[in-house]
Amino acid sequence: MSLSLIPGRLYSHYSDLTPELLSDMGVTLLLSDLDFTLAPKRVRRPDDSLRAWIDALHRHGITFMIVSNNRSGKRVREFCAELGVPYQGHANKPSRRGIRAAMSRVGASPEHTAMLGDKLLTDVLAANRAGVLSLMVEPCGGAVTPWQKVLHALQAPFKAVCRRRMGK
Repeated sequence: MSLSLIPGRLYSHYSDLTPELLSDMGVTLLLSDLDFTLAPKRVRRPDDSLRAWIDALHRHGITFMIVSNNRSGKRVREFCAELGVPYQGHANKPSRRGIRAAMSRVGASPEHTAMLGDKLLTDVLAANRAGVLSLMVEPCGGAVTPWQKVLHALQAPFKAVCRRRMGK
């Protein structure tokens, strides 16, 4: 278990994570946050590009599941139903409990699991604590509110360390 806030890998957008790249990393289960990772929070339905990306993951044998902290499961439930993917709700990230429950549901090991998210204090920390590969993306829709802008600025030094480690 690592309490590190440094993501394992950093990308601009979820679509940068191709099925081939994930397979090369040994990932067979990709867990993902929903809000600001796959779509802005105000977006109620998945778009065609997200559907195509998830279909491509499935074609390459990568299981996909959403792991969400949403207090109200309605949006997550509806979003996932339209995508045809399972979700683990009330994950309480940065607790590792939600990630472990998701892995247990599909029989995956930490060595073959990655968690995709946009926030260090929830998604990345939960992934690192659970011993899975932490993948971070810039928030979909960008940092809009003052709090999001502050949070985004606070994450910058940790993302810079990740970029250096990745050789970017």
